[in-house]
Amino acid sequence: MAAAEENSSLFLIFILTIMALPLVPYTIVRLCRAFSRKTKSIHCQCVECSRSGKYRKSIFKRISNFSTCSNLTLVLLWVILGILVYYIKHISEESQPFEPFSILGLEPGVSDSEIKKAYRRLSILYHPDKNPDPEAHKYFVEFISKAYQALTDPISRENFEKYGHPDGRQGLQMGIALPQFLMNFDGASGGVLLIGIVGVCILLPLMIAVIYLSRSSKYTGNYVMRQTLSTYYYFMKPSLAPSKVMDVFIKAAEYMEMPVRRSDDEPLQKLFVAVRSELNLDLKNIKTEQAKFWKQHPSLVKMELLIQAQLTREAALLSPSLQSDFKRMLELAPRLLEELLKMAVVPRSSQGHGWLRPAVGVVELSQCIIQAVPLSARKITGGNSEGIASFLQLPHVSETIVKKIGRKKVRTLQELQDMTVEDRAELLTQVAGLSPSDAHDIETVLDMIPSITVDITIETEGEEGIQEGDVVTMYAWVTLHRKNGLIGALPHCPYYPFHKEESFWLLLADSVSNEVWMSQKVSFMDEAAAVAAASKAIQETKESLGASLKEINVAVREAVEKVRSGSRLVMGKFQAPAEGSYNLSSFCLCDAWIGCDRKTNVKLKVLKRSRAGTRGHVAEEGPLAEEGIEEEEDEEEEEYDDYESEYSDDEEEDKKKKGKVANGVGHEEGDSSDEGSESDE
Repeated sequence: MAAAEENSSLFLIFILTIMALPLVPYTIVRLCRAFSRKTKSIHCQCVECSRSGKYRKSIFKRISNFSTCSNLTLVLLWVILGILVYYIKHISEESQPFEPFSILGLEPGVSDSEIKKAYRRLSILYHPDKNPDPEAHKYFVEFISKAYQALTDPISRENFEKYGHPDGRQGLQMGIALPQFLMNFDGASGGVLLIGIVGVCILLPLMIAVIYLSRSSKYTGNYVMRQTLSTYYYFMKPSLAPSKVMDVFIKAAEYMEMPVRRSDDEPLQKLFVAVRSELNLDLKNIKTEQAKFWKQHPSLVKMELLIQAQLTREAALLSPSLQSDFKRMLELAPRLLEELLKMAVVPRSSQGHGWLRPAVGVVELSQCIIQAVPLSARKITGGNSEGIASFLQLPHVSETIVKKIGRKKVRTLQELQDMTVEDRAELLTQVAGLSPSDAHDIETVLDMIPSITVDITIETEGEEGIQEGDVVTMYAWVTLHRKNGLIGALPHCPYYPFHKEESFWLLLADSVSNEVWMSQKVSFMDEAAAVAAASKAIQETKESLGASLKEINVAVREAVEKVRSGSRLVMGKFQAPAEGSYNLSSFCLCDAWIGCDRKTNVKLKVLKRSRAGTRGHVAEEGPLAEEGIEEEEDEEEEEYDDYESEYSDDEEEDKKKKGKVANGVGHEEGDSSDEGSESDE
């Protein structure tokens, strides 16, 4: 009996250990992530964001945020773990070792007379003739009588006092961590044991492998369906205009799988009337265009109308069933737009370059969805490359207020930000007619809008110049600054019902050829990861150049200070193209804010591959070769200016800022300028 109880307790201890090994570290990781997320989630404090309710810490919202499948499973496992601990402790108390002295209530070394007195006293309480209780009879026979017999026999007593057991020295006892019914191989117990072994050792791993393989074959690491990626890759075109990006975006497999109900027809018809002006329909043939629109696949029609409901802020027209689809669409949008951007910059040409124009269009669509601003508001008006879209993202601002502000020669968001606080308050209250509280909300949002600067260096490590075929390294320090002093923050987006972190994309592109040479995502939320990445990159670079340990430590320390002050290091390598001068541009694009994108002009000069001993300069070329290079530069600058007009209205300013290139090393050209987004005319 004792052996069976011991085996059962061992089995429970074995199960407890197997559960605790993964459960404890996983819980610690989840708690650390939760606390770190709370410390870095700094959101907008304006009235509109507070009214949206997504940052409200009510008890119901906390319960709904907590009651996810993973959290409930974690709590259930901890409850089972607690029950196991309690049960094991209870079994351990019941299976205490045999102690005759403690059973009789005596101290070790007492005389025989005291042992007999204690036995008589307990016999009066537990003897079957005195106490008819079956439990008392069982305790008297199994414990009291056995203890008295062990202490009255001289040999048994001596063995107990010397070895702790009445029978003398005991051998080593070993148990198996399995329940007792599985140790009985007769009858059905053998089948149960066989089924358990087969299930745990064969079927369970097989099921896990099948589920993992089926899910991994359907989804990518970013939880986007592979069918969506193939669709985006197929429909992505180099000349895709921003207004046409949505036609590709809504073809995602996740959106196509959403149900189309007959009950949604009437709400969608009402929504169509409300957003018809944003659908790019030909007004001259409006009936034909409407019929053509409704002949599309029902899922495409539904998704486009739901996105337009977000852009035009007409979500109130949706039915309850459409509201759930609407929220699901918005929840998936950032993930799908990120993959769509990757499909735009994925290497397509023989040089391994992506496409710039569709990449900019994807970012513009992302900005409009997050800020709930129509795409038509981005059309160039009054010399503003962003149109009025950058103003409409501010709280309490409408087209009427934008027109009132424009009469005072404030036509861009940058001009509004450059004003003093007093002048801006006077403009918003007296000219625009806003209340002081509304003006304060605008001031709060303006303090949160990031200002980006990019410092780029392009060089061949360990060499003086860049020659064709070299592996070129780009070092870019992207620095973020806000008036309120924050670095990582959640953007102002009251019409987007989910938490959205800012993400920036740094693109090194050739605007003339519409090619993206290199792209990388930049985040300012995780400072620890940025410090580790910058330290490792600087250390590896210095070690490859043969720097001393002191120089490496100084460089790493400077990089860490830069990161902590709001900068992020972006490094990338690419192969140098053929000989010539290249007018490149770095585009730092934000997927959440409108009007804070930054474009920096970079000139790259690639020298002809020279023979051994002449690397770093062009040998035996003479004046004629230099004239040829200058003529090629002039031609490329003219083409660059023609293409630049599609992305920015600052051509004249850029021409004044162009610098020179020395020793074939590309460098940042002048100061940074705002990146103007292309609009569909």
